[in-house]
Amino acid sequence: MKRFMTQTAIGLDNRRPAACSAARAAFACLGVWVALAFSVPAWAQQESAASPMTLDQVIEEALQRNVGLIAQRYNVPIAEARVAQARLRPNPTLSSETNFLDLLGANYIPDEGPAGPAETNTALVFTWETGGKRRLRTQLAREALGVARYEVLDATRTLLLEIQNAFVDLLVAKENVRILRESLEAFEGVVRVNRTRFDAGDIARVELLRAEVAALQFRNSVRQGDLRVRQEAVRLQTLMGRPRPDVRFDVSGEMRRDPLATTEDELRADALRMRPDLEALRRDQLRAEADIRVQRAESRPNVDLGVSHHKQYVGQFPGQTAGFRVEMPLPMFNRNQGEIQRARVEREQAAARVRALEVDVQGQVASAWQQFLTARELLEVIERDLVANARRVRETIEFSYRRGEASFLDLLDAQRTFNETMQGYNEARGEYARTLYLLDAITARDLP
Repeated sequence: MKRFMTQTAIGLDNRRPAACSAARAAFACLGVWVALAFSVPAWAQQESAASPMTLDQVIEEALQRNVGLIAQRYNVPIAEARVAQARLRPNPTLSSETNFLDLLGANYIPDEGPAGPAETNTALVFTWETGGKRRLRTQLAREALGVARYEVLDATRTLLLEIQNAFVDLLVAKENVRILRESLEAFEGVVRVNRTRFDAGDIARVELLRAEVAALQFRNSVRQGDLRVRQEAVRLQTLMGRPRPDVRFDVSGEMRRDPLATTEDELRADALRMRPDLEALRRDQLRAEADIRVQRAESRPNVDLGVSHHKQYVGQFPGQTAGFRVEMPLPMFNRNQGEIQRARVEREQAAARVRALEVDVQGQVASAWQQFLTARELLEVIERDLVANARRVRETIEFSYRRGEASFLDLLDAQRTFNETMQGYNEARGEYARTLYLLDAITARDLP
């Protein structure tokens, strides 16, 4: 390669301008070839990035990149910082003052006036927290930390349900588009056959026009279905935390169809025991009780204990003394009555919220259970009675139409009935899968 470039460079000096231009073009082509060669791994990486994602992969990315969940998680380290702050003891106080300085011309003379001598007082004071305030304050912060953690779990539970529903909606949209494309291909075949028959004089032109119009209608339906797929893909990528959705994004997987091996009573018991939002309210009730203990302890005054040093400047040998200091406020008027009452009311409020959410959770379980039973029954009826019959009718009418025994309107009606049946079947499959995910979310069974 080096030899080729050297020989080419030497030859350029003895060639005409046209030859120089050809050589430059050769070098430009070579540079483009090298750039393309080195850019292949990037293309391969992009293709691999655009490969269909499974539900587990979608959930994993969402748990790492969803902005709302990330913001919610910050509440945990904030609460941990408050626990660390609650453990700290009060800082000691150091004070120092110098008095009776002869700055205003008092001219102090011993034994002849009260304007002296100069003195310095230094004191070091420690605050003794009575009533176990630090311990109770730390316990209160820990209960608040527990509330924050369970709130993050509940945000995760809600996000998982949204992602699962969006994933199912995207699968349903893709299945509906697939059915529409099959119908479009079938009618495009009918158009080709009718065009041949029209050219041969077997059918009237209106029959050909009917087939072409029907094909255009199915083509528009396919476009609308493609738009629905793109919209669902954007919605899912937004939940995954992608600021710029990828147009090549795709998912793969089957809609959930596993049977539910449990009863409504078991679901209700699991929900009351495992729901993170309910546990967060229960922890908030404990936090309110801890707050009552803290406010009661705050009604007891703290005691300030200190030592002091006193120095007087008299003659050549200043006098120095030491002392002890004890201070505490007298709780005559302010005994923290308002904060104690506020904490008691918050405890009652937290208990009422727990009872209200327990009732709501039981209602959610009952509603989701009925929704599951209806979705299962509807799916079984469609599979047993509609899908096979609709496909059989369409195939029969199509065969009869090709033999000239059925009209084009009969064929179009059979095809549309089949499409509606299959779309209803896909929606029923999606609804059954969504009810399974809903039951998991209500009982918080699949939380990571």
